[in-house]
Amino acid sequence: MASEDGVRATNDDAAQCKRHAVDKGYWKDPYLPLICPKGQPKLPEISIGYYARVKGMRTLLDKVLNLTSCTCQVVNLGAGFDTTYWNLKDQKFAPRNFVEVDYSGITSKKVSFIKRWKPLLEKIRSEDGEIQVSSTELHSQDYHLVAADLTQLSELEKRLKESGIDKNIPTVFIAECVLVYIEPKKSEELLKWIVDNFSTAFFINYEQVNMIDRFGDIMLENLRARHCTLHVEACKNLESQIKRYISQGWEGADAMEMTHVYSCLPKDDIHRVERIEFLDEKELLDQLFHHYCISWAYKDPSKMGLSQISF
Repeated sequence: MASEDGVRATNDDAAQCKRHAVDKGYWKDPYLPLICPKGQPKLPEISIGYYARVKGMRTLLDKVLNLTSCTCQVVNLGAGFDTTYWNLKDQKFAPRNFVEVDYSGITSKKVSFIKRWKPLLEKIRSEDGEIQVSSTELHSQDYHLVAADLTQLSELEKRLKESGIDKNIPTVFIAECVLVYIEPKKSEELLKWIVDNFSTAFFINYEQVNMIDRFGDIMLENLRARHCTLHVEACKNLESQIKRYISQGWEGADAMEMTHVYSCLPKDDIHRVERIEFLDEKELLDQLFHHYCISWAYKDPSKMGLSQISF
């Protein structure tokens, strides 16, 4: 498994890439600048890639929120500096409960940012104003930030229970480049634990795919140099991404390369985004899109319609 320091570094990099894209106007997020400092300038292809990632993940999440009329809960695994909760609150589109899970080294930073900035803190206050805060965790009525190792399922279950998670209502699990840092056996145990313990569940995962080529080799070499080992057994192709869910008991699953996810986003917004910065040519963007995907899986015994959610 990748070192905790290495994973923390990738979280910082991803957050700074998103911050740069937000500053450039690729999408709006007034909360990310409060959590993530500015980093080095990024190539337009990187910013467009993050735009597609953020919009693609939100597209599927929004469909579950619509289907359940927000009578559901969200668990963001390896949440890092994600700001989805605050943006959903602004849109009056928040689920019944929202839990973020990450290493304590990351949650401690996020707790300090939330305490520092009033726009972040005010959004999580409950009607009675009560918030429980420690150095690494934070609990309010409908938002919880907890520290846990995703490979230690008893620890994860304890933290989710402390956060008021109800296993009997629809639950969305989100992961962005998280499972790939976990040994395959442990990530499979996590997926099986979810499907065995939650009555109705939907999993949304952003991750590498088509890694069996030179581009993939270079990506792996670069990350190994930063003490991050990717476990890409499930990232060989879209079929292997789907199989990881089905083999652990999920009712159904699907996956889509980011090339196709991007083409499914609103055309007028894509035209706006591609005018923000000059793209010399699209070869790098095409390569990036070809090597990332969004996969999703569902368990829906009551047939509420999770099987119909797609792009």
